[in-house]
Amino acid sequence: MGRVVVYGSVSVDGFIADEHDQPGPLFDWLTSGDVPLDESGLLKVSQTSAEYVRAYWDRIAVTIAGRHVFDLTDGWDGTPPSGVDHVIVVTHRPPPEGWDPAAPFDFVEGIEAAVAAAQELAGDRFVEVAAGDVGGQALAAGLVDEVRMDVVPVVFGSGKRYFGSVDVQHLLEDPAEVIQGHRVLHLRYPVRR
Repeated sequence: MGRVVVYGSVSVDGFIADEHDQPGPLFDWLTSGDVPLDESGLLKVSQTSAEYVRAYWDRIAVTIAGRHVFDLTDGWDGTPPSGVDHVIVVTHRPPPEGWDPAAPFDFVEGIEAAVAAAQELAGDRFVEVAAGDVGGQALAAGLVDEVRMDVVPVVFGSGKRYFGSVDVQHLLEDPAEVIQGHRVLHLRYPVRR
């Protein structure tokens, strides 16, 4: 099975959004370079970031996100983000009214069921878990192989935490990669088992 990776852009003090779900400058690095990251041409990063991020994105088959993120993004209009094949939404609620059942999204109750469904779909490719509450739940359940962070040089002071409400210590291995891009530091940590 493919690796399960918690991923997200994060402030230096560990937040993925402010208290009003606004990312502020956390995604500015995605438009601060001159190398296109996708076909849209909207995302342009430094050469270093492009090589790192593109290699990672190309390995992701399935993204797991919570219902809150799904609702904030309007379900990405039924198209998985960043070229991902499928999205698993962790939720206790049914799909929104009028949702296209043919869209490559599954609505699953519980993080364990979500990871199992995602791994089945992903095969040997990566399962990405969005940072925040769902990422923290996956880490706490022992389901995560790796943590990737795009650390942005900003301090929020408060907001939505990278691992949500996790309040128990979890050890990670030494960084497997540390890559400096423009206005971002890419970090990759294997999870200690």
